Amino acid sequence: MSKASSMPQVVIVSPALRDANNGNWQTARRWQRHLAGVCRVRISKTWPDEQAAGDAVMIALHARRSAEAIAAWSAAHAQRGLAVVLTGTDLYRDIVSDAAAQRSLRLAQALVVLQECAPQALPESVRGKARVIFQSTTARQPLARSPRHLRALMVGHLREEKSPQTLFSAARRLAGRRDMFIDHIGEALDPALGDAARATMAAVPNYRWLGGLPHEAVRRRIQRAHLLIHASRLEGGAHVIMEAATSSTPVLASAVAGNIGMLGADYAGYFPCDDVDALVALLLRCRESDTTPGADAAPDENLLQRLTAQCRERAPLFAPMRERTELRRLVDDLLGAN
Repeated sequence: MSKASSMPQVVIVSPALRDANNGNWQTARRWQRHLAGVCRVRISKTWPDEQAAGDAVMIALHARRSAEAIAAWSAAHAQRGLAVVLTGTDLYRDIVSDAAAQRSLRLAQALVVLQECAPQALPESVRGKARVIFQSTTARQPLARSPRHLRALMVGHLREEKSPQTLFSAARRLAGRRDMFIDHIGEALDPALGDAARATMAAVPNYRWLGGLPHEAVRRRIQRAHLLIHASRLEGGAHVIMEAATSSTPVLASAVAGNIGMLGADYAGYFPCDDVDALVALLLRCRESDTTPGADAAPDENLLQRLTAQCRERAPLFAPMRERTELRRLVDDLLGAN
């Protein structure tokens, strides 16, 4: 018998596969790599399927969207070997009102959350099942950034949860600034928001909607940007925040629990969700601090440097080895309970 054939088989159920190029797929693929060598790992959109008989553990991404697979696994395996990974829409919307998502919480042996504020969003009756596993990415050096202007970047498919309207309005407020540019990456999952992005681009010379881009191209743009804007209304633990932090790119983020759990309660770059005035004020402060020379400037004048330093302090949380260790411990625990 080969070593591979003797390894336990883990199925990762993901609502999105490679063609979606979203956070669920990136998590599933990265976890498949982290578990290589200790498990045989496959990724599936449904369960059961033709390979289901060999599965010893299920890791299901999304309590509501994977609810059918979770229920089928529990019926077949008596609540053994099952972890459910909770997204932002799970934590801050679905588990409050959706019966299928609530059932997934009850059936799971372990509930995986992706940032440190998330356990507080769970019902007290299941909070003891929660474990935080920060997602990870490779660290990168920032690329050359021009001192002649500030380039802000927002990354996220255009849908209501990401609040792209906040960015559109901020861009219009800054239309007259020739020293500030805003790039926006993401597919128009909501056609009306795509129309709004095109209208903003037509009206605002320094705003560009770039549509969807390959992941490597996105990472390079994050490395080159002076800062990342993350305006989400709901967030479970955003990939782009960790990609910015590990590239020494500071972040301006909406003050929602999912972002605070990634960047820390004392982070200086938050603005109230959907508050265009507050976002514009932060952008202007960052631009002013970017043009203020000298290390002896007042703290308010050094906002960009302060945010950069705070992101660097958080970056070790997103190290691949840390995620790999926590993920393998999860699988060991699930196998041990079988």
